[in-house]
Amino acid sequence: MSRRWRVAICGIASESCTFSPLDIAMSDTHALVGAQVLQRHPLLQSEPDVEFVPLLRVDAVPGGRWQADVYQHHLDAMLAALRDNGPWDGVLLDLHGALYVVGHEDAEAHQLAAVRAIVGPDALLAASYDLHGNVSEADVAGLDILTALRTAPHADYAETRARAAQLLIRALREGVRPARALVRLPLTLPGECAMTLVEPAQSLYARIPITIGPGVWDASLLVGYTWADEPRVGASVVTLGDDAVACERAALALAAACWAVRQQFQFGQQTGTVDECITWALAEQPTPVFISDAGDNVTGGGVGDVPCVLERLLAHGASDTLYASLTDAPAVAACQAAGVGATLALQVGGKLDPIHGAPLAIEARVLALRHAAFTGAATIVQVQGVTLVLTSERCAFTERNDFAVLGLEPRAYRIVVVKLGYLHDELQPIAARSLLAFSAGCLNPDITKLRFERLRRPIYPLDPDMAWQPSATVWA
Repeated sequence: MSRRWRVAICGIASESCTFSPLDIAMSDTHALVGAQVLQRHPLLQSEPDVEFVPLLRVDAVPGGRWQADVYQHHLDAMLAALRDNGPWDGVLLDLHGALYVVGHEDAEAHQLAAVRAIVGPDALLAASYDLHGNVSEADVAGLDILTALRTAPHADYAETRARAAQLLIRALREGVRPARALVRLPLTLPGECAMTLVEPAQSLYARIPITIGPGVWDASLLVGYTWADEPRVGASVVTLGDDAVACERAALALAAACWAVRQQFQFGQQTGTVDECITWALAEQPTPVFISDAGDNVTGGGVGDVPCVLERLLAHGASDTLYASLTDAPAVAACQAAGVGATLALQVGGKLDPIHGAPLAIEARVLALRHAAFTGAATIVQVQGVTLVLTSERCAFTERNDFAVLGLEPRAYRIVVVKLGYLHDELQPIAARSLLAFSAGCLNPDITKLRFERLRRPIYPLDPDMAWQPSATVWA
């Protein structure tokens, strides 16, 4: 057998809200090094003719813009690993598509160009993307393979990374540099309007397997990430294969199908103002009723310390309510100093994002002191009828285990408030009903209210009466 192809695994990824007042600092980032990187690739199979070499993968909890020095530090480390461990036949990049770095607006394109400069023109570059990634011409030009998630809420991370690897292996074995076709749609949506178990996204994503066929190896529909004020924002379709004409035809058809149903994209759960959602939840049977504090959705880049929903819960006299969670390291420290059983006055929230909410004065009784990997130091306090989780790290409660590690059972409460948009898969079966509150924060779900200055215009729904015909950029 001839020598094995050598494929590096690496990438820097994040989801960056440019409307957030809180930039990503070095302490916000998390790096997996060497064999740790394989934790993100459980379906990666051993291949007799391919050697996968895990190098470095860096991410952060979704948030604001990355400071340039933070990005450059990690990029330099990744490039050094590529340089020191080469040569390479391919690179498998674990990306997102919505990274924004101060000074490098299209950070994915910048990252790809830097990788290409190290590995040379002959190596193949393959990337897995989130379907909430924004794709530019420079991104697709810099890659040989791009494939994206097909579920929202996301349930196919491992499958998508494995698919990127298999497409790369196929290209290596067949000696093909795949043709690619890109259609960028003038369409931007909150992710909560494109849940793949709800129409019209359900039917659109069901088209992907039948889009793949002779000459077309793979197809991706990316909804995009809307809370970034930059020109590449918007939905896109990417196809790839060994027939450029077939790839172009497939991309145009899928993009046209998406555009045809643009007016049908609606929120996948009932929406309302904060007060409306609380009123509905208080009247609801059975329970628990989950309320998503969507304006401060940490999984989308929200800061996590806007206290507006907590303030309104207290104003409504809500009881049997769990609020998970509010980020406030000073408040956690004060509770730790006071100890379990103590009652103390606190000013909670409004410290990281003072634009969308001032600190809220509360009187809290300390119920428990906790620590978890995703929360950092945490405390559980009782504030009137609300059980409030305070954390020292920005975090989101997306799984049942997130509650369990803190000794909490969400099913024991009438109302559960989470700083999410849509409910993630593990929480949906628990919720008797799910409500999405148009709350204060940098992720306003009503995107027509955002102060965009740099989007490509016209774009739907900001320009609702616009006309458009799809056209593709093709790399053969």
